[in-house]
Amino acid sequence: MMLNDRWTIMNNSSSELDGKRPNKRKKCCSLLLWSIVTLVIIVAIIITTAAILYLNQYPLPFVYRNGEGVSSFSPVITTNPRESGALVTVSCITDGEPISIFLDPNCPDYNEQFVRWEALQSSLLQVLSGHSTGDWQETGIVHKLSEELKIILGHTHNLRVESESLKRGQGVLEQRLDGLWSEQNRIIQMLSESHSGVLKLAAGFSDSLLSLKRETENLNKVNIELLGNSKHRAVRPRDCSDVQDDGNNQNGVYSVFPTHDPDGFMVYCDMTTDGGGWTVIQRREDGSVGFFRGWEAYKEGFGKTTGEHWLGLQRIYFLTRSGGYELRIDMADFDNATAFAHYSEFSVGRDSVNPEEDGYPLNVEGYSGTAGDSLLKHSGMRFTTKDRDQDQSENNCASYYQGAWWYRNCHTSNLNGQYLSGGHASYADGVEWSSWTGWQYSLRFTEMKIRPHLKPVS
Repeated sequence: MMLNDRWTIMNNSSSELDGKRPNKRKKCCSLLLWSIVTLVIIVAIIITTAAILYLNQYPLPFVYRNGEGVSSFSPVITTNPRESGALVTVSCITDGEPISIFLDPNCPDYNEQFVRWEALQSSLLQVLSGHSTGDWQETGIVHKLSEELKIILGHTHNLRVESESLKRGQGVLEQRLDGLWSEQNRIIQMLSESHSGVLKLAAGFSDSLLSLKRETENLNKVNIELLGNSKHRAVRPRDCSDVQDDGNNQNGVYSVFPTHDPDGFMVYCDMTTDGGGWTVIQRREDGSVGFFRGWEAYKEGFGKTTGEHWLGLQRIYFLTRSGGYELRIDMADFDNATAFAHYSEFSVGRDSVNPEEDGYPLNVEGYSGTAGDSLLKHSGMRFTTKDRDQDQSENNCASYYQGAWWYRNCHTSNLNGQYLSGGHASYADGVEWSSWTGWQYSLRFTEMKIRPHLKPVS
């Protein structure tokens, strides 16, 4: 309202100057009035500009905050969560006092006020430009006021542009602060997860070390017990040789516990033949047990331990898998003639990881004896039954010769063949040892037995 009054006074004064002859007193009053109006406008513009800059937290050299001047030292700027109020905190290093900068997304828009100020200044400039007077002094003052108004008008325009730029910059800054805050939360979460993972890994490693320590202690105890128990081997014999070393010299059935079969099984021990200590793995004597069987029967064993029986490929493997065993085969015909064949090296599935898949291959060498050799040609062969053909013949040798053996193409011995009681018309399908009785004589008695090399052949 006061500004409109002043504007009216200015217009009236201009009309009087145009309509009347000026005198000296009126000239002085007019000059004083214009000076006051100009001063008021300049002061108003300065105060408004300072207020806008202050509201936007722009540093002013004459403004003190918290009782101190603005520090010239470099500030430390940190972002804060929205809950704290200020989105940015500036801390002076020397003072340690934080200055919170509030970025209000609903910040007042001063663009309209600047536009009004520019319109007002433009109108005032037009009035001054259109004003004419005969007094050179008054003309000079009006011209000077016009120039000053032009400068102020330029400053006002620049301030409006700067205000708009600050408004846009505030929006960009808010977006970047949001991004920084999100990144900060992500990094904190990653660090937390990494710390948790390291702790879990360390705990698991510690548990593993403790478990390993306990296992080591247990193994040490077992080792001490094994070393301290001198009768351990005798209490759990590996084979009939260990049974004999324990003082048992009677033929009969005993329990043995091979190294690779701790559960053990029953075997017949021959303690009299050639120094004793023999573990019997096969016997034929009366034909009471049928030997024309399938793979599973020969793998697991069958028959009666004190009579006709087959110990089983898996058990023979447990006994001989590490090698170091000799084989003796005793045989007799129906005229009570006897003979034997001895082999210095014998094993089934030696060093095999999966002996059944490998076919329980035979390894035999070093013949001596009275029956002649009818087994060396079978060395290296896999075991064949009527339901699992693993020989080198076009036909299944087990089915063709009514037995089960380490056939090649096909055999020179067939100790698991039919019990045909001596001479027979069929060819090579009885209990045959061809080097002694040929291929058409079925033996009355055969016994296969093994023992470690430690006992010399007499």
